[in-house]
Amino acid sequence: MTVVAAMPSVDTLVSGLVDYAGLFPPAGLDLVTAAKNYGAYRTDEHWRVLGRFILPAAQLDGFHGAAAKALPRRRTDEPWRLSVLVGPDVSADLARITLFNNAYAKGPSGRAIVDAVEGRATTIAEIEALATATPRTFELFIEIPIEPDPAPLLAAIARRGARAKVRTGGVTADSIPESALLARFMAGAVRARVAFKATAGLHHPVRGMQALTYEPDSPRAVMHGFFNVFLAAAFLGTGATEAETVAVLEETDPVAFRFAPGGVRWHDRHLTTTDLRTTREQIARAFGSCSFREPVDDLRALHLL
Repeated sequence: MTVVAAMPSVDTLVSGLVDYAGLFPPAGLDLVTAAKNYGAYRTDEHWRVLGRFILPAAQLDGFHGAAAKALPRRRTDEPWRLSVLVGPDVSADLARITLFNNAYAKGPSGRAIVDAVEGRATTIAEIEALATATPRTFELFIEIPIEPDPAPLLAAIARRGARAKVRTGGVTADSIPESALLARFMAGAVRARVAFKATAGLHHPVRGMQALTYEPDSPRAVMHGFFNVFLAAAFLGTGATEAETVAVLEETDPVAFRFAPGGVRWHDRHLTTTDLRTTREQIARAFGSCSFREPVDDLRALHLL
């Protein structure tokens, strides 16, 4: 495997950043193709950017057969780390996850392990039920609505030691949250000391007008950038206000984010590499994307990989 060095600040920000969600729109791939892609990405020169493989619990039964040719073969290879989305029948889905891990996590070949669970909740009661049902051996991400003010839901997530999940885009323009709403969510998460992941709409590093799907006649809209989101989270963690967070989220000039080995600067604000590490560990964990190549190709175009 070729290893390509990146400057420490960039490497800290992007390592394990992209959870691959090729099964989901707009890519919408079948399981065999998505698994083949993920296996190839694990041997890519920029493999460090890759995080978990995301799939619904309903597809776990067919996973091992579909992914057999792509899964690691040697005992010394790291197993695939899977994040599984549970549906309304949480107990049944968690039982399916347990059976999967018992069957495949410790085998000599074709290894994969579910170590994260993702679910949805719109009320405190639903958060409590999901957190109670999910063993603490899993990293639990709970997707909550971005409005009204999610502070009570974030407080409930904090009490249960879980993590939040926020939807940052989709295949329609109205699925992209306003910057002020996203800033309020992120500020609330920082205040509650709840780490979060993002999902959808972050294929590109910097905010800008992009196609919403891969169709030739796809509609276009201004999409959030993953630099904007994760650096805004880092600035919040070092004392930025919500108004300042909105300004970071709405930055459209890639040159405004100036990376150096020891950190990154945005206008007159500076983050150290340690700030970025703290952000990734304690505030903003990752984002789900149906594309791995787009984020990587854009980072290469910016000469950051």
